[in-house]
Amino acid sequence: MQRTSRSLMSSSVTAAMTPKNSGPHLILIPSPGLSVEWWKGGEYIASGINVDTWADEEGRLSMDDEQDCDAFQLVRRHNVTKFTFTRRFDTCDDHDYVIEDGTTHIVWAEGRGPLFRLSGLNVLDGTSSGMQRAQLLKNVNPSAPNPPGTWSHDVMAESVKVPSDDTTYWCHVHRLPEQLRTKHHVVQFEAVVQEGNEALVHHMEVFHCVAPPDQNIPEYKGPCFAPQRPETTQVCKRVLAAWAMGAPPFVYPEEAGLPIGGPDFNPYVMLEIHYNNPEKRSDWVDSTGVRLHISPTLRKYDGGVIELGLEYTDKMAIPPHQPQFTLTGYCISECTAVGIPPEGIVIFGSQLHTHLTGIRVFTRHIRDGRELPELNRDNHYSTHFQEIRLLKREVRVLPGDALITTCWYQTTGRTNITMGGYAISDEMCVNYVHYYPKVDLEVCKSSISNNALDTYFRFLREWEDQQTSSSQGISSNYQAVEWTPMRSHVLEQMYQQFPLSMQCNQSSGERFPGYWEDMISSHVLFPLPPPARQCSTEET
Repeated sequence: MQRTSRSLMSSSVTAAMTPKNSGPHLILIPSPGLSVEWWKGGEYIASGINVDTWADEEGRLSMDDEQDCDAFQLVRRHNVTKFTFTRRFDTCDDHDYVIEDGTTHIVWAEGRGPLFRLSGLNVLDGTSSGMQRAQLLKNVNPSAPNPPGTWSHDVMAESVKVPSDDTTYWCHVHRLPEQLRTKHHVVQFEAVVQEGNEALVHHMEVFHCVAPPDQNIPEYKGPCFAPQRPETTQVCKRVLAAWAMGAPPFVYPEEAGLPIGGPDFNPYVMLEIHYNNPEKRSDWVDSTGVRLHISPTLRKYDGGVIELGLEYTDKMAIPPHQPQFTLTGYCISECTAVGIPPEGIVIFGSQLHTHLTGIRVFTRHIRDGRELPELNRDNHYSTHFQEIRLLKREVRVLPGDALITTCWYQTTGRTNITMGGYAISDEMCVNYVHYYPKVDLEVCKSSISNNALDTYFRFLREWEDQQTSSSQGISSNYQAVEWTPMRSHVLEQMYQQFPLSMQCNQSSGERFPGYWEDMISSHVLFPLPPPARQCSTEET
């Protein structure tokens, strides 16, 4: 059946921001004109006139002088809507969004038509609208199928009555089944989030309890930082799986699997869940966890996870009212030299992680002072969309290489300084990299050295007349400062130039032997040039 549309959709690409969001967006809007529509096998299909527009900061549309978007088509089946369009990734049009790796915020609006023109239309005036985050340029290589005999095991919290605090880290020690008395490989894992609790569960990790195989670990269930948590559970430190809000199932490449079980493997693991409860509700009850897909057929390599970035500490902080503030965590060459074997490791996956004020994250790869292609980058990062992303090219890291993870933050809406730490209102800067073959290096992260920070607070007290004191804690000293634009700039520069305190840690949680205080950050003698813009060769 053919008929004339009353409400048409077109694609629009814009580098402007809408009032409710703070970054560039791909925008879909109502379009003027006529289209042909028909029903086919229960599907509603529309193909019509598409118009390239851009939006100002108030959400008002203007026709783009360069019409770069073609072949828009909309398909609806019941309550599912799919659309396709054709456009170059980079049109070199200042009003067009550059489609690149990382997160894209797709803003859509729909309204009644027909419309005689689009110019001046406000995207917020539609009868329905919304925003969806997506990674448009995904790794499209097919996932390796699970081997025959693969079975699943859930590591779950059990009817947790979530405390009414805004942030809770909940720990649940779990004994693995007897089948894992022999070594297996985890070939896939995914979150199992209780329906209705999607906004509550911010991220999760599964840790192995590194202990002798016959040692019993108390099956503790409770807040991770509670004084009653048994000391013996502190051995549950080695990361097996990590998930954050928005992440899909993670599938290992066919060369590797995550080792689990065996005669020398302690059978206890610990699930750690970060609950985000900003309304401080007391009626949340949650049974959420991680599903492991386990194969008795071992692959060629054991896989592992290394944490890069910044230490979880209040030594790193972000002043208020900052449109852009950067923090950088270093995995220095001295650490990879002792933690990575001569043949190196191969990184195949990456999960970038900050809390609420993070807006951009990337990790650089340095060898002998020369910058190699970046490990991962998300220029439009959102804490609500933290996928573990399979890299489009595997990256070999050799001993002596440096990995530098930088996070950008925006604190224009905050009146107090933001500390590094575990709470959702605190901040983090982390890249969890998945790699093979497994080595003993598990954490390669930095913070500013204690001596450098003491010197900075003394300078503020003696020269800036700020109320810092050697008798106060780090957080109290940061909170005592009146944060002017100049002081914020000096702090940012200090973080980039002062010596480091390094966490160069083994799977046991202990540092590799050596003195890791007052280390020098890795220097980039030969940085990569800015990427050349490809404005006329690639299309979506």
